[in-house]
Amino acid sequence: MSVKIKKGDTVKVIAGKDKDKEGKVLSVDQKKNRVLVEGVNMVKKHEKPSGRNQQGGIITREAPIDLSNVMYLYKGKPTRIGYKVEDGKKVRIAKSTGDVLD
Repeated sequence: MSVKIKKGDTVKVIAGKDKDKEGKVLSVDQKKNRVLVEGVNMVKKHEKPSGRNQQGGIITREAPIDLSNVMYLYKGKPTRIGYKVEDGKKVRIAKSTGDVLD
């Protein structure tokens, strides 16, 4: 099954501890069906000092959440995504309105 959410999309979390939060998709893992959303599912991580992080310590960063727990936001409202062929090209459409997304 194809992943309908892409990097850069704005999504809303519909389930879990961060329910009703919104953010931009930073990355999509198609094999594991998980997405990384900006400012959602923040976890603390212990990091050793390294070249990038000279001091080390406890840092806070996003962790991936399941794809089924997010919905695409179109004009501020969550909607499902479908596909349609227009002019020989496959495009994403918002199921609620039928508008072309890409």
